[in-house]
Amino acid sequence: MARMVTTRRKVISTVAAWLVGFLIFFPILWMVLASFKTELEAFAIPPSFLFFHWTTENYATVQERSDYFHHALNSIIIAGGSTLIAMLIAIPAAWSMAFSPTKRTKDVLLWMLSTKMMPPVGVLVPIYLIYRTFGLLDTRSGLIFILCLGNLPIVIWMLFTYFKEIPKDILEAARMDGATIGRELIYVLTPMAVPGLASTLLLNLILAWNEAFWTLNLSTLEAAPLTVFIASYSSPEGLFWAKLSAASTLAIAPILVLGWFSQRQLVRGLTFGAVK
Repeated sequence: MARMVTTRRKVISTVAAWLVGFLIFFPILWMVLASFKTELEAFAIPPSFLFFHWTTENYATVQERSDYFHHALNSIIIAGGSTLIAMLIAIPAAWSMAFSPTKRTKDVLLWMLSTKMMPPVGVLVPIYLIYRTFGLLDTRSGLIFILCLGNLPIVIWMLFTYFKEIPKDILEAARMDGATIGRELIYVLTPMAVPGLASTLLLNLILAWNEAFWTLNLSTLEAAPLTVFIASYSSPEGLFWAKLSAASTLAIAPILVLGWFSQRQLVRGLTFGAVK
């Protein structure tokens, strides 16, 4: 029998949820507000929250100093390309581990997860030398490759978890009807796992979009995404807080809009299989 929830408890829960949400969102809000301040107002103590001289000068300066659209295009191509390739590899890999496991399946899954425990800086030198030898430095294809490999273990693990929740009887029925492995993946498994696939794709896209370590070390200008665009406003002369905030706001705007419109699908995918 369902437990009754009092009005007082609903109000307290709602207020607490809004407070936690505000605390989490506050740094982003402060960054957006700082992007409309002058450099002096951005450094002012005590800081002003809403009552200051609003200006869009920082956005104009950022666009003049750095080509935002060039960096944004690189981010879209690199994040989208690495996500697409990772999904194409991970879907059949997770399918085989979920529905045709072997004695070594668990060992392979643990090994893939263990690769995420090593700091990326531990393999920076060999990766850099390999990229220099094969001419992959400051190229979109090089960044797509390294980001795909970096996020692939997480993608496979998430898809494996989602696929395990799908009843095997449905796939066995499809095989009895003569479905090949390819048709089983495309016409049976994929439609049933749409929430899981969508959430995995979105999270992988966000991880690739926000990746800073590899993009800062393996790109300079031609293939530089928005993470390099933001880092350019931290210089030996100091931090330009207002301009840095404007650059950061421009960098997170596309992925923030995407996350806002896809939040329902994301939450649905993350809770996929949680309630029987």
